[in-house]
Amino acid sequence: MPMSNLEVESFGKYISAIYRHSQILVSSRLKPFQIGSGQYIFLLTIAANEGISQKALSQQLAIDKTTTGKAIDKLEAQGYVWRKASSLDNRYKLLYLTDSGKLVVPKVKEILDELTSLILAGIDDTEYTVMMNILRKALFNIRELARTGGLESV
Repeated sequence: MPMSNLEVESFGKYISAIYRHSQILVSSRLKPFQIGSGQYIFLLTIAANEGISQKALSQQLAIDKTTTGKAIDKLEAQGYVWRKASSLDNRYKLLYLTDSGKLVVPKVKEILDELTSLILAGIDDTEYTVMMNILRKALFNIRELARTGGLESV
């Protein structure tokens, strides 16, 4: 590690705080649509992949099936998503947007784009690229640790 003699500040503290604060802002802005901060990612992923199975949605987002099911239940109750049994296998539920869901997606995207712009104020393109590359590397490293059994193998 390049920072051998330096006291390393916890980057996790910043990532966690950024996430928590951004979720508070997202929740506040999405409240009029009755979409929670934990549901919009499912809505947007379904919008980009209509007809995706609930299982594939869980895998794509790396979120457990129970959490995915609860989020889809809420989105369905709000009238944004509907389920259809797969014609190939009735055990699989395919997910689609309702007309209301199709109308709300652009509004959700607009809110997220606006918040992203505000959060990234003062960060230039080069800094953003470097930050994203570092975060991708850290994510790869932690996924590998999780895949191989974590710290026990180190």
